Amino acid sequence: MNTLLSALPGDEYDRLSENLETVALATGQVLYEPDEPISHVYFPETAVLSLLAMDDSGSAAEVGTIGNEGTSGLPVFHGMESTPQQCLSQVPGEARRLPGTVFSTQIHQLPALQALLHRYAHCFFNDVAQSVACNQLHSIEQRCARWLLMTHDRVVGNEFTLTQEFLSYMLGTRRASVSVVAKRLQQQKFIRYSRGSIKVTDRDGLENSACACYRITRAAYDELIPSK
Repeated sequence: MNTLLSALPGDEYDRLSENLETVALATGQVLYEPDEPISHVYFPETAVLSLLAMDDSGSAAEVGTIGNEGTSGLPVFHGMESTPQQCLSQVPGEARRLPGTVFSTQIHQLPALQALLHRYAHCFFNDVAQSVACNQLHSIEQRCARWLLMTHDRVVGNEFTLTQEFLSYMLGTRRASVSVVAKRLQQQKFIRYSRGSIKVTDRDGLENSACACYRITRAAYDELIPSK
């Protein structure tokens, strides 16, 4: 289940669930386009979402990833109707969906959810900031291992769908470079990569290949839900 939703007190969850629906998201399904109204807010459960920044030529790079720890609704939470980024489903799976207009209306009546979203926004900002540093300071292999670990944390089981095209978005590099680093990680028997599917076969090895950015980001998300 989504971490934010599962942490809500019963009365707030009941109020929110009246308008929540479970949807199946396909690989590459666009949830909202840049500068267009955000029609729905998504709380991923087994799906993983990606925020892509795009330039005038149509080239894209990932600037944020959203899994079962969070929501695509931060722009709406902050009073915005749109955002310059595109949001799409990077790893297929299920999510809970809520109309953006309902979310905007109800959030003022849900203090526990407001508090959680403030904490999540802080974690998400730290994640994005750490990714910027990581892209400048660390090798593509370290960055790839970090990204695979973060995705592994967010999915059910050890195997998930991921194309070279998406991985190139995530790492901000060419597909040819992605192919080389994926082959290297596979030769070390940390992963198995075939036809758009990745299986993590040696989690410890993958963690040893990743930079410290993974542990820093993971620790922040682990503290998202305050202790009671």
